[in-house]
Parts: sequence; C-alpha cells; structure tokens
Amino acid sequence: MALHVTGPALRLLRRRLAPRHANARALRPAPAPALPVLPTLHARPLASRRQPAAASEEDLAAARKWLQNLDPETIPKNICDVSFSRSSGPGGQNVNKVSSKATLRVPLDALLPLLPALLHQEMRSSRYYAANSNALVIQSDDSRKQTDNVHACFRKLHQLIVDAGTSAVPGETSEEQKERVRKLEKASNEARLKTKKFNSSKKSARKGGSPDY
Repeated sequence: MALHVTGPALRLLRRRLAPRHANARALRPAPAPALPVLPTLHARPLASRRQPAAASEEDLAAARKWLQNLDPETIPKNICDVSFSRSSGPGGQNVNKVSSKATLRVPLDALLPLLPALLHQEMRSSRYYAANSNALVIQSDDSRKQTDNVHACFRKLHQLIVDAGTSAVPGETSEEQKERVRKLEKASNEARLKTKKFNSSKKSARKGGSPDY
C-alpha cells in the first residue's frame, strides 16, 4: 500500500531531508591534483653521458713509440683470413672468370690486443668495420692477380692503423709550448688566489670589522 504525504507533514519531511543532500554535496571528493609533466627522453641533458677518461702522458708516449715502429709486417698474418672471389673490376678477359678479388678479414678480438688502447675506438669507427662479425673486412680487386690484391689489402690495413694513430694520438708537445702552458697555469692560479683574498676581505667588512691593512 502506497503512503501519500501532503500538507504540513510533507514540508516537515523536506526540511529534514534537505541537510542530508547538502552534506552529500560537501562530501564529494576533490579533484586529483594534476601530475607534473615529465621531460621527454630527448630533452635529457647530454652532459649525463659518460665521457672517456683522458689518456695519461705514459699512454701517449707508449702509443707514439709503437706507431714509429709500425710497418706492414707488424700485424701477424696468422690472425688474418684471406679469401678470393670473382672480380668485377679491370682484368680484360679474366673478368668474372678468375677468382682474383681478395677479401681480408681481421677479427678485432685478435687485432686489438696488438694495438695501443688509444686506437681501439678508431678501429670500431672505421668504414671497414663489420659489426655483425666484429672484424675488419678489407677488399681489393684492382689487379687480376691474387697476390697483388692480397698485398693491396694489407697495405690498406696498414694505412688504416696509421690514420687511426694520427687521429687518436696527438703530437708531442714541444718544450716551448710546455713552458707557455706552465706560465698560463701559474698566472691563472695567482689570479684565483687574489680573487679569493678579495672576497674574504669583503666578508670581513660585512661582518662589521674592517680588515687591517
């Protein structure tokens, strides 16, 4: 059976229910604060990347001496692998008929222990470097003779190491340049000490006591 409320009883019922609706509106959860926008990956400072340590003077001197004694026979042949294939270069009637093209493969696992450490990164940055095999792959098909192309490959390997040394190992500093650097460092240190003393005097003056001269 339905109950119908009218008149004063209905008004009383509405007054009693009104505070409940107000409390319900007051208890609504506050909106969640907006999350801070995180920087994208490419916006991270490049300074966080680890930089290679500078080489010591002993390492540089040892590398210079090794490069001075370098010749085409320095790299032992037994760590290299030579193969032949048909050439597409000059050769007259022998083109595409004789396997005269030479391919020299030098595994870095065997080569790098023989080289100064300063040259290692240059080897991996070389255009001859094959990442899938971690080896240098050098080819030559300038001649129709296998032996000539093999010699050409080893000459390229030798030149590659020479160029790597020129790039990675700076020339030795002359005594005049060293003396000039020492003077600049001395002047810089004196200026730093002078500035430090001046700043110390300013701090003493701000504290209320004038420095004695």
